[in-house]
Amino acid sequence: VPAPTYEQVCSGTTGHTEALQLLFDPSECSYESLCAKLLSTVDPTARNRVGNDRGTQYRHGIYSHTPEQAEAARRALELEQAKQSAPVVTEMLPARVFYPAENYHQRYLQKGGQNAAKNAPEKVRCYG
Repeated sequence: VPAPTYEQVCSGTTGHTEALQLLFDPSECSYESLCAKLLSTVDPTARNRVGNDRGTQYRHGIYSHTPEQAEAARRALELEQAKQSAPVVTEMLPARVFYPAENYHQRYLQKGGQNAAKNAPEKVRCYG
């Protein structure tokens, strides 16, 4: 489904995943550190689930834009797997087309009263 709506993605029938696309300054933080942050935020052993949200659209993944990013992601996943007794199921694929969410779903954390600032100490709360 090209350019799916949020409702279509939530149906779990489009093959899309809810994702975010980060723009970052590699002189400030490495891609590998971003991958490690993701893996420390989700349960990397839980398939199709983030917090209380379940379905194929909630699978977690690392989608690289360059071969160097893919290698950094592979290293981060290997390090994470060494910490886990269950298999890490976070998918790792090349980035493809990214469709931004509709405006009403932008800045979702802030609209929900959460802090999305850099280095915010609060944990992200799930609404599901």
